[in-house]
Amino acid sequence: MKEIKGLRDVADRYDAFILDVWGVLHDGAKPFDGVLPALEALKRIGKPVLLLSNAARRSLSVTPHLAGIGVPRELYQDMLTSGDESWRGLKTRGRADADPFYRDLGRRGFVLGAGRDPGFFDALDMERVEDPAASDFILANSLVRPGLTPADFEDAMQAAYGNGAAFICANPDLVVLYGGRLEYCPGSLAQRYEALGGKVMYHGKPHAPVYARALSMLGDPDPRRVLCVGDSLRTDIAGASAAGLDSLLLACGIHKDDFLRMNGTADIAAMMAAAEGQGVHPTWLARQLDW
Repeated sequence: MKEIKGLRDVADRYDAFILDVWGVLHDGAKPFDGVLPALEALKRIGKPVLLLSNAARRSLSVTPHLAGIGVPRELYQDMLTSGDESWRGLKTRGRADADPFYRDLGRRGFVLGAGRDPGFFDALDMERVEDPAASDFILANSLVRPGLTPADFEDAMQAAYGNGAAFICANPDLVVLYGGRLEYCPGSLAQRYEALGGKVMYHGKPHAPVYARALSMLGDPDPRRVLCVGDSLRTDIAGASAAGLDSLLLACGIHKDDFLRMNGTADIAAMMAAAEGQGVHPTWLARQLDW
């Protein structure tokens, strides 16, 4: 683990970059300082950038949102979200060649969360039900509504579990930084469902399939020359390490209360200690994404 000031310090080591979105590019409301110059520089020197997000929405919904808060589409090559992956899984439901989880899955789904991506259900052969006790599966594909916690969904999860329903987690994150505050994500609900004894399918980081697809979308570059940039030890850094990819851990995102000093500088010693404590080893450390 070594501190860098910006991507210019290491750009010549890598042929492609995989960047997290929320907590790396923006805080839910606006881009972080340094993000646009970094993306512009990578484009200028011909380094492809793929955005890899645990957003439960599909990328076709996230792209215009990014543009709306100031991250133009032309500054990255492509985007892949955990919502894309969960949609693909549901699209294969019932097919003989599907993953066993989806091959055997019924069509009655109870949607848990705020429902911020109505287009998610386009072209899916599923019946949305209002009673979790009548569901074949729970789909958690959005943030928990502000002010609510996983405990507020206990009755619904208990009812679904009692019916033998499976759980599709379209975002393995536990919490996310949104406009300066933390909100619960589907991963926090999935953890509780697993604790009940329920069967859960996770899509997104840190799980291996999403990295395989990301590399494929980049043209299958040498994994040793791909850098993953993220703010979460649990998802971004652990996932990159498991996939055999170098990683850059940023201080300004989900761990900012632990990684940023009162004067706003990165506490590199705290970052190293936290990484060691979780058994992960980012290649590089920095305050924020910058060139």
